[in-house]
Amino acid sequence: MPRILLIDDDAHLAAPLASYFARFDLALDSAARPSEGLAKLRAGHYDAAILDVMLPEMDGFALCREIRKESDVPIVMLTARGEVMDRVIGLELGADDYLPKPFEPRELVARVQTILRRQRSDATASGRLLRFENLSIDLDKREVVRMGERIELTSTEFELLALLSDAPGRVWSRDDILNRLRGHEADLYTRAVDIVVSRLRRKLEPLDCIKTVRNAGYALAVGRGATE
Repeated sequence: MPRILLIDDDAHLAAPLASYFARFDLALDSAARPSEGLAKLRAGHYDAAILDVMLPEMDGFALCREIRKESDVPIVMLTARGEVMDRVIGLELGADDYLPKPFEPRELVARVQTILRRQRSDATASGRLLRFENLSIDLDKREVVRMGERIELTSTEFELLALLSDAPGRVWSRDDILNRLRGHEADLYTRAVDIVVSRLRRKLEPLDCIKTVRNAGYALAVGRGATE
């Protein structure tokens, strides 16, 4: 059963949400404080984490930054409704998705299920090692090696790179990328794609292999080697 960690100081949220998640064969654990949440993430395996933005000790953005220093576990952030900047900051720090508060539990479950389904899909499509000039992508181990050095990518960054590398030179529109990565028609603004692309580009430097096609989208522009 997939294990999810909720980090939220709302004492009335964790128990009913855990009961609801259990109906979908998801085990929801909880922590009221960031320090407790970090300790749990370090001590045990979790398949995803859900972070509230408003937390004691440190806010959700700082917590997301701390988690990303150690783990690529998928992160869903709970943001204030209408606070677009919260969503932008969360995505820039490495969050994989967001959900405005107040939210319907079923929608939160759906977001988590999409992340987990996407990871399972990546695993079943594994067994291939994509080789490019100065870049290799192991779809099985979800590892990326740039110029001989392994680099750490978040779940969304890896999935974006895998998508672009599946057909080098093909131009993917922002809407296509959103729909492929989210698994459904997304209400997430297309600015989110630009944010993830920008993060991925920084991690791939000094390689300049993601091409922007004006008014069209993005493509992988790098010489392809063998595929195993």
